[in-house]
Amino acid sequence: MKKTLIISLCLITTLVTGCGKVAQLENGEEVVAVIDEKNITADELYTAVKDKYARDVLIDIVDQTILNKVYKTDDTMTTAVNNEIGYYKEQLGENFGSYIKSQLDLNSEEELNEFLLLNYKRNLATKDYVKTTISDEEINTYYEEETVGDIKASHILIKPKVTENMADTDITIAEEKALTKAKDIIAKLNAGEDFAELAKANSADGSAEKGGDLGWFNKGDMVSEFEEAAFALAKGKYTPDPVKTTFGYHIILKTDVRDKKSLEDSKEEIIKDITDDKLAEENSILPFQALNELRKKYKLNIQDSELKKQYDSYMKELLTEN
Repeated sequence: MKKTLIISLCLITTLVTGCGKVAQLENGEEVVAVIDEKNITADELYTAVKDKYARDVLIDIVDQTILNKVYKTDDTMTTAVNNEIGYYKEQLGENFGSYIKSQLDLNSEEELNEFLLLNYKRNLATKDYVKTTISDEEINTYYEEETVGDIKASHILIKPKVTENMADTDITIAEEKALTKAKDIIAKLNAGEDFAELAKANSADGSAEKGGDLGWFNKGDMVSEFEEAAFALAKGKYTPDPVKTTFGYHIILKTDVRDKKSLEDSKEEIIKDITDDKLAEENSILPFQALNELRKKYKLNIQDSELKKQYDSYMKELLTEN
């Protein structure tokens, strides 16, 4: 989603009706400033800034109005926004204020809160829109080709003994030692030694005390290299070669398999997965389509002809696939 310019509600109001004490001319026009006895009216100010700010501010106000009706702010949203603000503060420290001003064009933590909450609700609207575009055929195909039953596996993890300040040659040596040890363990398995006992004696993670047992899992629960190797195994078989991941070298034993759930029981998760896949596509226009459809549903009608022209041109550009 492209970042749109957020201006404080007071400034937005000033552009239209004034904020706080406002002088008026005899014809009813509001005066926002006087210089060398020349009056600058609210209408003049609005006209001057319309090309720079008005379209983006209008879009934010429209979306905020619609989305606040569709999605009531709840504890989940509030917690997510607060956590994100907390992350900004933790990472930026005393630079928090200057960063949100220079990078996000926001003047306060309150404005950041509004900005993040609006984006959170925009994301919800986009996901809900994408779900409506998913066909039964897509769901059925995904079920047949991608859905699998849970599997249960154990592993023995051998970690290279490396430190942050190690030279590259030393890291290579440590990697080779770990790989050799993993291969030696596979040789012991081939000779009939017990997997669980070898895991207890050698594995470098918390599963060692349980004989390497990792419990039940499905696709997406493990790192890709581990997952691919585990699902490819037949029940009761272990990997003939060590499997390398960012954690080290794994020897994986598939211990059990469950039948996959029915299509009906899998449907909700399938829709979620397809939605995530579609949103991850490069140059996806789905967020813009989703919000455009919502604005149509709630009968957005821009009265200012110049502003309408700007908006229509902007949306046409966004909704054109690259």
